[in-house]
Amino acid sequence: MIKAVLFDMDGILYDSMPFHVCAWSEASDKYHLKYAPEDFYLYEGRTGESTLDILFNQTFGRNATEEEKTVIYQEKTNCFNRINTSRVMAGAAKALEQVKRLGLDALVVTGSAQKSLIDQLNNDFPGCFQREKMVTGFDVRYGKPHPEPYQMGLAKAGVQAHEAIVIENAPLGIQSAVAAGIFTVAVNTGPLPDSLLRDKGAHRLFHSMDALAQDFASVIRDAEGER
Repeated sequence: MIKAVLFDMDGILYDSMPFHVCAWSEASDKYHLKYAPEDFYLYEGRTGESTLDILFNQTFGRNATEEEKTVIYQEKTNCFNRINTSRVMAGAAKALEQVKRLGLDALVVTGSAQKSLIDQLNNDFPGCFQREKMVTGFDVRYGKPHPEPYQMGLAKAGVQAHEAIVIENAPLGIQSAVAAGIFTVAVNTGPLPDSLLRDKGAHRLFHSMDALAQDFASVIRDAEGER
């Protein structure tokens, strides 16, 4: 039986990815880093440090130094906090209502280290999440696509992989969840093609959180049928 649902945060609970992309773009421009805006949708789920290593390697052929990571990520964070409107993703509350109705445990597993959003969770989704059961960019050594974030989520939920499902929007997050052996639902709330999410191993795919909420019972049946 499914006992827990592990939610990604950006692009699933919050419509925040456009603000992350703008913030990364502004910080990258300031430090003359090469990028394309769509890259940041592909990097979603990575830690800030690993994203900066990618940007530095494609610009300068080397990893960023610890000082560069600290300074530039702070620039990105400041920009994000300035422009982000903390928009709750349409349909996210409905999906969480389904989780509660079925008596399942809800956890957040995010690569984000944006404390403003993490703190906002309890205000926007009261009673849904416990901070001690969240997995954030502050908690992991390896970000997505490594399975560690979702393995840590399973451990905090106290369940096995076959007792959980994951709700993700990012290719790297899907890859991470599938590598951890968890039934993974893709919700394509961004500009990437569906094929990219399916190719990473998503078991089901929706185009909105509303659509997921309306079909949540069948997702649970599919996940349990996989076992």
